[in-house]
Amino acid sequence: MPVDLVLLSARLLDPATGAFLPECALAAADGRIHALGDDAGIRALAGAGTTVVDLKGAVVTPGLVDGHLHPVHGAELARGLDLSGCTDLGTLRETLSREVRRLAPGEWLHGWGLDPNVFGDGPVEAAPLAPVLDGVPALLQMFDAHSMLVSPRALELAGVDGPRTFDQAAEVVCDTEGRPTGLLLESAACHLVERAAPQPTRAGRRDRLATALRGMAASGLTGGHVMDGEGLDLLAELDAAGELPLRLRVAPWCQPGTDADALHELIRQQHTGGRLWQVAGVKLFMDGTVDNGTAWLERPDCHGGSTHAFWPDPADYSRIIAELHRAGVPTATHAIGDAAVRHVLDSVEKALAARPGAAAAPRHRVEHIETVPDDTLGRFAWLGVVASMQPTHCCDFTRADHTDNWSRRLGEERAARAWRCRDLWDSGALVVLGSDWPVADHRPLTVMAGARHRRPTRDLSRPPHGPDQALTALEALQGMTVNPALATGDGHHAGRLAVGHRADLTVLADNPLTTPATELAELPVLLTVLDGRPTHRDPAL
Repeated sequence: MPVDLVLLSARLLDPATGAFLPECALAAADGRIHALGDDAGIRALAGAGTTVVDLKGAVVTPGLVDGHLHPVHGAELARGLDLSGCTDLGTLRETLSREVRRLAPGEWLHGWGLDPNVFGDGPVEAAPLAPVLDGVPALLQMFDAHSMLVSPRALELAGVDGPRTFDQAAEVVCDTEGRPTGLLLESAACHLVERAAPQPTRAGRRDRLATALRGMAASGLTGGHVMDGEGLDLLAELDAAGELPLRLRVAPWCQPGTDADALHELIRQQHTGGRLWQVAGVKLFMDGTVDNGTAWLERPDCHGGSTHAFWPDPADYSRIIAELHRAGVPTATHAIGDAAVRHVLDSVEKALAARPGAAAAPRHRVEHIETVPDDTLGRFAWLGVVASMQPTHCCDFTRADHTDNWSRRLGEERAARAWRCRDLWDSGALVVLGSDWPVADHRPLTVMAGARHRRPTRDLSRPPHGPDQALTALEALQGMTVNPALATGDGHHAGRLAVGHRADLTVLADNPLTTPATELAELPVLLTVLDGRPTHRDPAL
């Protein structure tokens, strides 16, 4: 068999044990690891067309996989101003003011990554930005990607002048006189104004997606579990052109109101795709987010909100889960609040009971799991439900002293059980780590570092939030290698460095297990390999 890639002088790290393999070289052919051995033996396999790389002692791990990201949707949202660096109203106003001066008359201003903590104890509304955005149509995506702050001019152009009624959890937030404040909650409300703005061209969407994916490959990612409801045509086009640098497993959305025909279409789509992407699963939402008051909690938040599910009738969600389970389709459900997580687990338990002992039963997942009580923890392992978590959300959007918006809304008791990665892991749950990009940084080393140190990424000198919930270095690595493969049923050919396994590889300048957590995010990624071909190569190699 022709050998496509040879890696020499490597330290091959086994994420199952945390030890280095005895071999120091690797050969890949036809997208798989073809051989492991010493430098001389593996070099002898190289032919005229083989790419040979001397790694000079660099560390090779199985390719890092993001367990939850939105490349298509994120490439749409993450355009315009990156507002994630704004920490107070003064900085936000200054940033927006510079952009307004650059805009042509009538041009829309786009921004993303806005943290509600910028508004301090005050409400999130457009009024504090009025001096800057006067007459400017502006769409400012909140960091959670579930809410948006829009200017009065944008509301005017969209014809939104009061409250609206939706078929799913969503709200045009209004003051006591029924006038919109500028805050829109959940996608149905956001779309009212988004559709009034100039729409990007298909070519522009494709280019932004390709750029985003190349950046992910350069950060060491070889794959991702995609939670996007659209854009499959763009993935197919990139794949056909040989421009898809990640292996993607896509779960299209199932929203409230999905009828029998639409559900059948979701089932029909399963296992379709291309060489490097495949539809495998369905994404659902059980609630929104804590920060905007749309999470589903067992007790109200400090404002008396967060008491309702995203599905107007949660029983409809349970019925959908049962039907998808019977069809052998795995599901991934966004569930942030404790009531939402409990309802998902209850629904999965009922679906399993209705089909006991099924040999090909699909594996279901809960996404986010930001706060859960003790009696929920053990149910993940018992039901075989994957715990998909994003530790950098805790790092970057909450504070150790609970003065942040998320913690204030929940109160001390629930804020003290934030992102229980350690407890879920110890309870036997299969924990998969991800970024939820564009909500947080997609760099996998940042995600792994956050799982270990639980400190704000921009200021690692600040105290950690819930250090007792930190994972070990090995567990963090497993959360982005072995565990994603197990979660998708690919453990027999992915997530390990073994002959016959996929040649999806990440090469780092040093051992991620011995690199201090606070330094891990800056560890150089020297080479990323997908399907046996480099998608990123540092000039030093």
